[in-house]
Amino acid sequence: MTMKIGVVGASGYSGGEILRLLASHSQFKPEYISAGSNAGELITSIHPHLLSYSGKRFSVTEIVDINACDLVFLALPHGESAKLVAGINEKVKVVDLGADFRLHSSAKWSQYYGGEHAGTWTYGLPELKGYREKISTSSRIANPGCYATSIQLGIAPIISEKLIDSSDIVVVAASGTTGAGRSAKINLLGSEVMNSLSSYKFGGVHQHTPEIEENLAFINSDEVRVSFTPILAPMPRGILSTITAKLHTKTSTKQVREIFEKYFENEQFVALLPEGQLPRTSSVVGSNSIHLQVAVDDHTQRIVVSAAIDNLGKGAASQAIQNANIIYGLPEDDGLSAMGVAG
Repeated sequence: MTMKIGVVGASGYSGGEILRLLASHSQFKPEYISAGSNAGELITSIHPHLLSYSGKRFSVTEIVDINACDLVFLALPHGESAKLVAGINEKVKVVDLGADFRLHSSAKWSQYYGGEHAGTWTYGLPELKGYREKISTSSRIANPGCYATSIQLGIAPIISEKLIDSSDIVVVAASGTTGAGRSAKINLLGSEVMNSLSSYKFGGVHQHTPEIEENLAFINSDEVRVSFTPILAPMPRGILSTITAKLHTKTSTKQVREIFEKYFENEQFVALLPEGQLPRTSSVVGSNSIHLQVAVDDHTQRIVVSAAIDNLGKGAASQAIQNANIIYGLPEDDGLSAMGVAG
């Protein structure tokens, strides 16, 4: 059952990672590979590591070519997917890596992104309880944001048990520079980033905030408020999130670990590390995994969670492929790995 796959926006970091992963997929073979300003250029001129695509060039993005595909991955900047979707035939399955269809609230879209809200698609985070079933019957998937993935999976087990004050979740998370996309920016130059950490979108204005709050509220129906501070880290890829929340009642680390173990039972891409071992971004690069560690700060009675993912993997490309695998009833690990490539 080989299908014709399209990757739109394939010259970006996430698009390139989709191409790399699809090269080893048993069923998904990318035949339509398009880019915007890079149309006509050799794929290997932008992604020199993708030697299996040698001699192939990026195509122009055209609706007629998208509609000739069975499945399309949209790896476009926020706001661009919505411009294309109206012309895409209903028979074409779509996984959108952008934010255009993640939010339910049009008011929140306007507040955090600006412009008109395009609508809401099935949210593609399979490890959240109940979401896998929705993905399996959908043909339009909104792939989660990278920060949002690490934060939601890091707190979902404990929020589902209503053991925390969900109106007081505090997150500080650091991301590699690929999370900002491929376009040239002075603050992302190597000489600017190296040997430096800096916060950005400071003061609770990061666009993943409403996405996190909406989906966590669906889990336990309580109000969810997240104070989120992102940090730019001097590395290409990876996210490390530290999440804390006030516990309602005295709870031990052992009890919290048991809750996490039960919630993520049989989830092949979620690893609760042994006690004493902390997540490292280098351990998840190239994988579809999230590594977690949990503890209770007895002094403040707050739960503390550390979560590491690859922002281009579980935070983008590999999660998109996992969602597509679910849509087609394929093994979720087809083309994917739970192991990182750290040397």
